[in-house]
Amino acid sequence: MERQPQSRGLLEKPLPAAAAPTLSSMGAVFILLKSALGAGLLNFTWAFHKAGGVVPAFLVEVVSLVFLVSGLVILGYAASISGQATYQSVVRGLCGPALGKLCEACFLTNLFMISVAFLRVIGDQLEKLCDSLLPGAPPAPRPWFADQRFTLTLLCALLILPLSAPREIAFQKHTSILGTLAACYLALVVTVQYYVQPQGLIHEPHLSVSPSSWTSVFSVFPTICFGFQCHEAAVSVYCSMRDQSLSRWALVSVLSLLACCLIYSLTGVYGFLTFGTEVSADVLMSYPGNDVVIVVARVLFAVSVITVYPIVLFLGRSVMQDFWKRSCWGTWGPRALADPSGPWVRMPLTILWVAMTLATALFVPDLSEIVGVTGSLSSFFIFIFPDHHFLHVLALFAQSQALKLTLTFWLSRCCLEVWGVVSVLVGTFIFGQSTVAAVLELF
Repeated sequence: MERQPQSRGLLEKPLPAAAAPTLSSMGAVFILLKSALGAGLLNFTWAFHKAGGVVPAFLVEVVSLVFLVSGLVILGYAASISGQATYQSVVRGLCGPALGKLCEACFLTNLFMISVAFLRVIGDQLEKLCDSLLPGAPPAPRPWFADQRFTLTLLCALLILPLSAPREIAFQKHTSILGTLAACYLALVVTVQYYVQPQGLIHEPHLSVSPSSWTSVFSVFPTICFGFQCHEAAVSVYCSMRDQSLSRWALVSVLSLLACCLIYSLTGVYGFLTFGTEVSADVLMSYPGNDVVIVVARVLFAVSVITVYPIVLFLGRSVMQDFWKRSCWGTWGPRALADPSGPWVRMPLTILWVAMTLATALFVPDLSEIVGVTGSLSSFFIFIFPDHHFLHVLALFAQSQALKLTLTFWLSRCCLEVWGVVSVLVGTFIFGQSTVAAVLELF
């Protein structure tokens, strides 16, 4: 970073001009919101139970929200001064090639596990839907066309793959609106079901009023981080916006996470009040399978997850495209293969991603295992990486402002450095604790 011209302001470095940004601020809000409203919505009720009740879980959620918003703003600021259009490129540009390679490996693993979790959720909902629509008791063997291996494969080929083919992430704003409305329906159903209390639900659930131990409170951080999983898409969304001012990006970040927090809180609170300690890891599995309202909720939630899968695939594909660009094929290969965003490279990478995540999802037995591991990786990208290269950004900013050393500047810089250090320390602790807990739970 010392090789950069010192005469130029850091905020003046232009972003890559591969294509003119076309995404509106409202479209960016919906893409960020939909990136977060994925499979974590089903597990939030279970997180409220693990945390020991509504109050401890809500406090964890509020504290996490502060770090979540600051992480998004930091990522947008880092993208604006680095001139890079992807998360991994920003880390490589600000923190060096070594950390850039580490980020790529962790980033790709995290996105792959998220994609597997999404497909696993869709498969579970299809399985439950077939049980409620087909005649006969659920223990009876299902016909071949109702088997999850067939239905999920068919869905990936006919719907998920075409939605994942577009070159730009701005295309996902159309499906994100539909997916957000579908997720809102689930939150509405969980809320209404608490007051209606239809036949078949637990009428006097056992509610835990306090956490069993302090470690149980920290054990819900993976679920919280997995639920608010939108930081990986932050840089790509920011670089696709027409108005890339930092104030507008901060507004987009706050609005998307507040809306996400409202939907998650309604689902978590009323789901926990309905089932108490008897809630399952997938809250929809706790409801009767023959209820028409729940059947519709399963269909719409599957639609919601289907619309967020292409966003995750786009981010994972961008890592593979960067690797392709640096490889011999991107340097010495034919012209059709030199551009990784072209159809001759983009489509095979898309098909490979869908096929590998589908094969993994069909052999994973339990969704909670995926959420535990993926949530611990998510905390890595929410707490540690944004604030780690934020400290590098502050050092560069101090160099560029060497002739403007005022008391206000130094106080602001000290406060931001303290916040960056606190975020890294908290993130490191949560990442270590949640990763160890997830690995122990697997065994």
